[in-house]
Amino acid sequence: MEERRQSAGGERGLVLVVEDEAAIADLERLYLARAGYGVHVERDGAAALARVRQLRPVAIVLDVGLPGLDGVEVCRRLREEGDWTPIIFVTARDDEVDRVLGLELGADDYLTKPFSPRELVARVRGILRRAAGPQAPPVLAVGRVRLDLGRRTAEADGRPVALTAMEFDLLAYLMSQPGRVFSREQLIAAVWGQADYGGGRTVDVHVAQLRAKLGEASPLRTSRGVGYSAADERPRVP
Repeated sequence: MEERRQSAGGERGLVLVVEDEAAIADLERLYLARAGYGVHVERDGAAALARVRQLRPVAIVLDVGLPGLDGVEVCRRLREEGDWTPIIFVTARDDEVDRVLGLELGADDYLTKPFSPRELVARVRGILRRAAGPQAPPVLAVGRVRLDLGRRTAEADGRPVALTAMEFDLLAYLMSQPGRVFSREQLIAAVWGQADYGGGRTVDVHVAQLRAKLGEASPLRTSRGVGYSAADERPRVP
């Protein structure tokens, strides 16, 4: 994978902010720069796509309601190209349908306007920390799925599977304790670090996306009325 760039004055890496409202973009730039990130701002989706390919940012703060090519389409095109740069969607629409759509497309996090710029910085730090992984990572294997926590790679039946940072973290958490059933609230707290993150539907969307990507090899199991687990339930040969 091509190395993500550091920026002058941004020892933590370059964040691409895509926001057409100048006041909001300036506020995001200010707080991210104070936190040690380099920041580049674009006002529209087409320019943002070109800059992602050119600058290779460590993360993208992406407004949904952009003129012309909106944020949803920008995210869709990046994922179709195999670019899994962490994306935080920012939107003025506090609607679960919008939130779910963003997560299904491969966004890693979601903020609704108005939001605290400090919260934005915390979210950027969070997705980058998850993407970096632990220092001495193990390899997790449940059934036909294998995760390398250091390289942040996933395989199902020996084939590589591209996962978003949040999908990877959710799957890793479940696979770290095979067979144990976790409630949606437990998963939201452990994986998202939030007491409440848009309700259980958020977890359901990520599980559905993981199952679609992993196919028949998926170890994810549903316990009705309880939650989810990762378990190898292949029939045993006598």
